[in-house]
Amino acid sequence: QVHLVESGGGLVQPGGSLRLSCAASGSFVSIGTMGWFRQAPEKPRELVATITTVDTTNYASSVKGRFIISRDSGKNTVYLEMNSLKPEDTAVYYCYAEVRVPNYTAWGQGTQVSVSS
Repeated sequence: QVHLVESGGGLVQPGGSLRLSCAASGSFVSIGTMGWFRQAPEKPRELVATITTVDTTNYASSVKGRFIISRDSGKNTVYLEMNSLKPEDTAVYYCYAEVRVPNYTAWGQGTQVSVSS
C-alpha cells in the first residue's frame, strides 16, 4: 500500500514561486502516472498536471507555461514547480499516483497554497 506525503505549500505573494513535493512510500510493485489536482473553494476540482513513467507531461491550460511537473529518476517522487503565481492559483493541491500491484489510485492529504498580497 502506498502513502503519499506532500509538502511545500504555503502563503506567497502574487508573482512568487513555490515547489510542491510528493513522496511515495509503502509496499507496492511500481507507480505509473503521477500528478496533481487542485481544489479551490466553490470551484470544481481541476487536474493541474500529470507525468508518466516516461516523463510525458500534460498541463491544464490555466497553468501551462507557469508550472512544471517533474519526477525523480526513481519515479516515486513527483514535484510541481509553480511560478508566476496568481491569486486564482489559491487552492488545496492534492498529489495522486497510479499504483500498480495492487492496482489503485493513491491520494495525498493535500497541501494549501495561498496566493495573496
